[in-house]
Amino acid sequence: MPETLDWLTQLALALGIGLLIGTERGWQARNEDDLRVSAGIRTFGLTGLLGGLSALLSHTPLGLPAWLGLFLAFASLVALAYYGDLQRNGQQGLTSEVALLLTYLLGSLALFGYPIIAAAGAVVTALLLSLKPMLHNALKRLDEQELTGALKLLFISVVLLPALPNQGYGPWQVFNPYAIWWMVVLIAALGFAAYVAVRWIGERRGLLLTAALGGIVSSTAMTLTLARLGKSKHLTQTLACGLLITSCLMFPRVLLEVAFINPALLAGLSVPLGLAAASYLVGALYCFYQRDDGQRTPDSDSSLRNPFELGPALRFAALLVAILLAVEVGRRYLGDAGVYLVAALSGSTDVDAITLSLASSAKGELSASVAERAILLAVVVNSLVKGALIAAIAPQALSRKVLPAMLAGLTLALLWAWLAI
Repeated sequence: MPETLDWLTQLALALGIGLLIGTERGWQARNEDDLRVSAGIRTFGLTGLLGGLSALLSHTPLGLPAWLGLFLAFASLVALAYYGDLQRNGQQGLTSEVALLLTYLLGSLALFGYPIIAAAGAVVTALLLSLKPMLHNALKRLDEQELTGALKLLFISVVLLPALPNQGYGPWQVFNPYAIWWMVVLIAALGFAAYVAVRWIGERRGLLLTAALGGIVSSTAMTLTLARLGKSKHLTQTLACGLLITSCLMFPRVLLEVAFINPALLAGLSVPLGLAAASYLVGALYCFYQRDDGQRTPDSDSSLRNPFELGPALRFAALLVAILLAVEVGRRYLGDAGVYLVAALSGSTDVDAITLSLASSAKGELSASVAERAILLAVVVNSLVKGALIAAIAPQALSRKVLPAMLAGLTLALLWAWLAI
């Protein structure tokens, strides 16, 4: 009796799988003529039940050949139905026919002892079928550069990365191809995701959203963009908020990179970087709740380009190798002062490369405390460079709203670091 109840429960699941997918198919075809709809909710429900019953037959003396024979017969019936629809209606897609075969297989899985996989597969199938308009619109908006960039990103992460050796080479074995390329993949993936978001959502829909997403791609580039827009005096508060947001995002980005490479460093970096981010955020919120004089929104020509190309990725990898070597040379010949010097010089142009390099070096002979202070130094120097750019490019009215929050955040971070030493 318990075994019979199990069979009945699994058959009910197979039926439910068919009804779920059939509901989506029926809703999509709700406005079509009934004669043109080859498979509706009842057909899909029966298909799921048929798949379950055929799987149940495999537990009888008929064995697996019974299930296989029924599946081939059902697949032939679906093919004949598709051919008939093609003759009557002309050109026609294969989505419903593939969905029918998938429903049969999912119904069978429910009786083969994989009910969770069968149920999850049904939900994913119904969801994918319902996303047709969204997916088609996304394909129409996708340009060649974005498609090529996505394929290149998949190539360097899925194909190239696993093939690289995970061991040290060169002086002091600082060159680890796998570790270095993994860092390149991490930065490229974050930048590409943010670029696609900016590209698809549209910069004209809001300077603040653009500042947040563009700041992930390049906070320095976005700082320059917003500072140039400072001539629009009716948007001073909004631009100030955007500048603080795009700079604020650097702190969690650095913590995220450290968390991926060397989580042990988070204990010493979370508080000072968190204090700096909080100060930036308070300033951004203050500016956000201040009203601008006008409602016009200028076009934000940030000139953000596709951040993923093989050339820049290779240059970033070379920069990582150079910084790793420089950090090791500075540590061996100049001590901790050499590491700090390299961090300050690197942070003036790019904070990601030095962060990843120091976090990786701290796994070896570099002291964790030295790595933490050097990363903090690079972040401070990078922030001061951005502040200098704002002071040089933006009008004084905009600079006066942004620089106090930035200086307060950096002061808090340095003060905490000094007290913690």
